[in-house]
Amino acid sequence: MKLSAPIFRLKRQARQLSRTAKIPLNQALDELAKKEGFQNWSLLAARISPAQPNATIYRQLEAGDMVLLAARPGHGKTLLGLELIIEAVKAGNRGVFYTLEYTEDDIHSHFQSLGHHQPTEKAVTLDTSDDINADHIINTLDKAAKGTLIVVDYLQLLDQKRENPVLSDQIDALKSFAKTKGLILVFISQIDRSYDRSQNLFPDLADIRLPNPVDLTLFDKACFLNDGEIRLQAVA
Repeated sequence: MKLSAPIFRLKRQARQLSRTAKIPLNQALDELAKKEGFQNWSLLAARISPAQPNATIYRQLEAGDMVLLAARPGHGKTLLGLELIIEAVKAGNRGVFYTLEYTEDDIHSHFQSLGHHQPTEKAVTLDTSDDINADHIINTLDKAAKGTLIVVDYLQLLDQKRENPVLSDQIDALKSFAKTKGLILVFISQIDRSYDRSQNLFPDLADIRLPNPVDLTLFDKACFLNDGEIRLQAVA
């Protein structure tokens, strides 16, 4: 059964419905699923899950990788980050989600929109501290096992506080740490508003929004999203 819109747009519609109708997100998801011909959102998610690329992307990530996950707002980059965490848990690894953008309730809602209950605390750690920066991440991951997948939401906020080190120094420190510990670090990133889809189907490294300079060759891979399509590429 073909959906009326890409899954990321349906999830966006559900969030809008939840706000305007003042109903729980899971109820809004179920209502949209019924309009698509499914009894509930879980059945819709299960039906389309074989076509989802998150498992394929996860299999291409290696211990020590530094990954950019970038898109314009509303194209599903946060959800893909959580899907990668779910794939890591399925593979027997841990997941950690650092966010300066969302609350824990927001993340619970995102897991629901993916058709999953939030993994247990033993499998996934959520960190919504206002103190998130490279030092905080390194200190809290001191005992993390090789293969742990970490998502940082998001890159451009790491040096928002004046007292934090400059972003380039933070990324350099995190790269060394990820390589030493064998961790996978995924950084959700903004795309500059100047990106023009009529010129390029996907954004690229030149479109990463960098209010402060960062050497993007410190990253090993970059994953770009646009209108439900995903491209993973090596960073030369």
